Amino acid sequence: MNDTLSRSMTQVSDSRLFHPARGASPLLAALCVASLALTASTALAASAVASATGAAGASSGDAASAGSDTSLFGAPTTLTYDTEYPVIGYARAARDDAVARLEARIERGEVSLEYRAPRGYLDSLLSALGIDPSSQALVYSKTSLQTNAITAATPRAIYFNDDTYVGWVQGSGENLELAAMDSKLGQVFYTLANRPSESVRLQRKILDCLACHDTYELSGGGVPRFLLMSTYTDVLGNQLTHEGQIITSDQTPLKYRWGGWYVTGRSGDQVHLGNIQVHSVYELVQLDKVRRGNLATLDALFDTRPYLTDRSDIVALLVLQHQVDVQNLITRVNFEVREALARARQGRSRPGGSGSADPPGGSGLAALPEKTRAALKEYLDSLVAAMLFVDATRFTSPIRGDSGFQAWFEARGPRDRLGRSLRELDLTTRLFKYPLSYLVYSASFDALPDAARTYVYGRFADILSGRDASGTYSFLSDSDRQAILEILTATKPSFARFLAGRPAEAQPRGGRS
Repeated sequence: MNDTLSRSMTQVSDSRLFHPARGASPLLAALCVASLALTASTALAASAVASATGAAGASSGDAASAGSDTSLFGAPTTLTYDTEYPVIGYARAARDDAVARLEARIERGEVSLEYRAPRGYLDSLLSALGIDPSSQALVYSKTSLQTNAITAATPRAIYFNDDTYVGWVQGSGENLELAAMDSKLGQVFYTLANRPSESVRLQRKILDCLACHDTYELSGGGVPRFLLMSTYTDVLGNQLTHEGQIITSDQTPLKYRWGGWYVTGRSGDQVHLGNIQVHSVYELVQLDKVRRGNLATLDALFDTRPYLTDRSDIVALLVLQHQVDVQNLITRVNFEVREALARARQGRSRPGGSGSADPPGGSGLAALPEKTRAALKEYLDSLVAAMLFVDATRFTSPIRGDSGFQAWFEARGPRDRLGRSLRELDLTTRLFKYPLSYLVYSASFDALPDAARTYVYGRFADILSGRDASGTYSFLSDSDRQAILEILTATKPSFARFLAGRPAEAQPRGGRS
């Protein structure tokens, strides 16, 4: 390979930018993409809590119940969660997500989906789920269960709101792909046959999707995840080289993002890898010549008429990245803390484990062995850092989208008495005006174990009050901290109750409550 190209690819490959504090649970993100080979040594780091606390074996019936679908990628045919996180009951427990609720409404005859060419059930499905077309994000790398139909001329469309994602592939009469953030189970995956039918049925998919959407491909130590990637892709949607393929996070510089994606909107002099249409890896030698940025629409690149809009909004893409980063960490915290507490209560252990009886007089995280608490604290601190945008990439030029996504997103509130909202976008030097994630209002955050949510609230209070003056959060100005604390206290009743119940010496200083 040309030395210049090799150096360029190596620079991109080295840009994974996982924060050291989040090492055991890297910020991974979004919808049906190709499987990554992660090493066993990495898997060991993510299994820290499991090895510290142990787990009981599940019955053969438990494992069999996971496999209603057949794995397409050679993944294990039983679900490792049954033995590693039996308290979750991923394949068996009642679901609590937007798709499951829609499924129940369809079965009761309260909702019907309408099939309309050329997109089939897509338009009706988005309306039923409360997803706005302005959220459209287009990806042309072959990263889906329906790879044969995806090219630069026929990209896959992803639409999303706070907790649900829908994927549509033009020209494929097979399936609409859905993913939802379940309040207890984390990421849950579905398909809907996109053909006219008198009986519309949403089908849950487990092993097929988890072959990619598990942190370690069901090899053990993983949890469900969403996944976003950037990769050099040709016009046929094929990956040109493995050297430039990265899993992105909100820490990834823009210049390394969106390879294999379309991007519309203004980013000024900030370059990215979106909209690149090449036939050969050698065309990437002069990367700046094939970059395309600051596009108002995509009409000049392919026929956009079959799609709901002619855009793939940069603002929607930025919000999407942050959202899946935080949701992945919420799922990891939920699985790890619930299972650790359950083992402590029941005195369970893995074969060869030492067990951990519930310490007398203890409760919550304090009841757990020190090694377990330390492992859980890493996950919890990673979630706090992600929700406060630690090390998130800074913008050097203003960002602007024009699909209508920003107005739709910001209007969803809630707002305090001064009209301020955690959804307000900044887009000048950073993504949000008040950098605390709006996902603090999500059902999945609210459903975290009390011990986990209490810990996170305590960290929020310490950081926002200025009691935590560590360098990690030094990017937050005093005015940032005060505004965020005021908004959160006014709009999140459970946080306000938490603050009110804290000892006087732990209350926010300077009248910030």
